Order: sequence, then structure tokens, then C-alpha cells
Amino acid sequence: MAPTTQETGLGERITGALVGAAVGDALGGPVEGYSPEQIAERHGGRVHGIVGPWHGEAWRTARPLAPYHKGDGHVTDDTLMTHALIRVYARVRDHLDAHAIAEHLVPDLMTAPRWIPELEAEALPLHRVFLAEKWLVARLHYGHVDPREAGVGNIVNCGAAMYMAPVGLVNAANPAGAYAEALDVAGAHQSSYGREAAGVLAAAVAAACVPGASPDSVVAACLALAKDGTRTAIERVCEAASRHTDFESALRPLREAVAPYDTVGPDYRAPSLAARRPSRLHAVEELPVALGMLVVAGGDFRHAVLGAVNYGRDCDSTATMAGALAGALGSPVPGEWAKTVAEASRLDLWQPAAVLTEVAREVFARDVGRRRAHEAAFAAIGGPSCSG
Repeated sequence: MAPTTQETGLGERITGALVGAAVGDALGGPVEGYSPEQIAERHGGRVHGIVGPWHGEAWRTARPLAPYHKGDGHVTDDTLMTHALIRVYARVRDHLDAHAIAEHLVPDLMTAPRWIPELEAEALPLHRVFLAEKWLVARLHYGHVDPREAGVGNIVNCGAAMYMAPVGLVNAANPAGAYAEALDVAGAHQSSYGREAAGVLAAAVAAACVPGASPDSVVAACLALAKDGTRTAIERVCEAASRHTDFESALRPLREAVAPYDTVGPDYRAPSLAARRPSRLHAVEELPVALGMLVVAGGDFRHAVLGAVNYGRDCDSTATMAGALAGALGSPVPGEWAKTVAEASRLDLWQPAAVLTEVAREVFARDVGRRRAHEAAFAAIGGPSCSG
């Protein structure tokens, strides 16, 4: 079970969420796209930690993953995008919107070479990110589309949700604020239930930062804000999860619960004809399953992340979300995993957390000033004052 979070401070929560997300990402990467049965066959049982590439030393040429070195503690584009969004917060030092994505995130992806762990080389992040993220550059830089509407037309997936934890952390303990900001930010990238998933993931991370938060309170915050198929999928998956305390027994029930809302279909590598199209009836698979694994694990980081990893399919993103949520709740990230991932990926996993903690404090101070100015103005026109 996760420890009590009553005394876990802002910096610790932000660090736990961001380091936890990166660790989940790295653990899920090498088994992404496969089923629980395939994972168990390949590894002689369930994955219990950091493993090597699916095809061993042939990772450079083996399809469908070549030329990416997934495994051995390498993070994927989930973490690269998360860190890029933190750099945008570090520049703006205030709440973000879709225009900030166009003005700051897109140039970051296009112009600043960085170490890409899966390529084992320095390259532009744009050269690593998936096509759904390249959409940001195509639409905003080359297409000059209104940032608030640029996500329309992109495939509907978890591409925005996977890096939205920083929005929840800047809005720590304010799920409604996180939800609204993430919807605005994600408008540049996603539409429909992909955009909705980004908003709800941010809200979940913010809810996990509330003192005394638990998996159940995080799910309740999500259900209070989520709309359409996303809400129903979360409700169904978490209902199924509540009947399990071990991820092994939960793997099939969670997939069965989310399947009616998932457009990809049973074969992850051969999506259905309706896959990833806008809909008010459907949801991305990764967010409900991450929340479900959090419930199964009782908030424990190791259990939640390993459940997400062994679930398979898009498990690097599912484990990224589960890791962010468990870390924000205060469940410790295993030190040996964090150390291995940081060293293997050649990334400082703690520096972005320190930066975002500073930004979160500054943004809160700005919010307090703005709120007080509003209160004074409202009272001056005959509205009740705070003391009234």
C-alpha cells in the first residue's frame, strides 16, 4: 500500500511524479505493442523490472521497432515530450495555453538537438517523436493553423495525455484548474477524446497532490470532470479494478472493461478501420487502465507500474501515467530503477522536477495576486467582499 501523503511536500510530489513517469516509461518501452501473453512468453513470466530490447542485440534492424533501442532503461518520447513541456513552463513561468505550444514547444522540438536515448545519439526531438507529435510542427509551424484548433484532424490517441503531468503539477491540488489548462494546451495537439484524456490526466495528477489523497479520491476527481466516453470508460475500468488487489488477476478484466471504448481493437499492431477517429462514445485506452492499475495497487508505485507494463499494448504511455499518479500520491519510486534509467538514458531526471517546483510556486503566487485583485474589483462594484 502507498504511504500516507499528509506530510509529503510540493517538491517531493513533483519529483515523485516526474521521476515516476520517466521510470514507468522506460520499463514499458521494451514490451510496448505486445499482449500480456506475448510478454510472459518472451520473458519467461511477468516483467518485474528493467529488461532489454524485445529482439536482443538485433534491435537496430528488427522490425517493427528498428532503429530504436527500447529497453535497458531507455526512456521514450513520452519523457522527451514531458521534459520539453517543462522547458516551456520554465520560459513562460505562468499558466500555458495553445499559443504557448506554438511559440515555445514547437521551436524546442525543431531547433534544439538533445540526447535521444533510443537513438543513442544527439538529434532533434522532432526526429524521434511519433507522427502524432510531428503533427504539432506540421500544423503550427508549416500550416500556420490557429493553435487552439490545430489538433483537429490528428489521429485521436494518448499523444497529448502522455506528457500532460506537468500541467497537473503546476495546478497541484486544483483538479478543475488543471483540467481546464490541459484542455487549452492540448487543443494544439489533439481533438475529441484524445484532448479529453489530456485534461483528465492533468486533473488526476493535481488530485493526487491533495493532502490525504488516495486512488479512490483521484478517480472521484476524474469522474467529476471527465465527459462522454472517457468518463464511462474510467468508471467501468475502475469498477473492475476495485475487485482486484493483484495486477495478474486484473489484466484480463481491465482489458475487457475498456475494450468497448477503445477504437484500436484487439490487435494493437493492426488497428480497426474505426481506430483513432473522433467520437463522443470512445476513449483512449491508456488513461483508464493507468487509473485502474492505481486502484488495483492501492497507490503503490511498484505494483501500479508493473501492472501497466505487463498489460502490454501501449504500455509505455500507460506506465508513464501510472508512474506519475503513484509518484504524486507519495509512493516512493524504487531508487535502483530511477538510478538505472537516469544513467542509461543520460538524463538528469531530478533537474526538471526542481525547475517545475520553482515554477509552480511562482504561478501560485501570481494566481493569489490575480485572485485578490479580482476580489477587490468585485467588491468595489457592489459584490460581497471576502470578509462580508
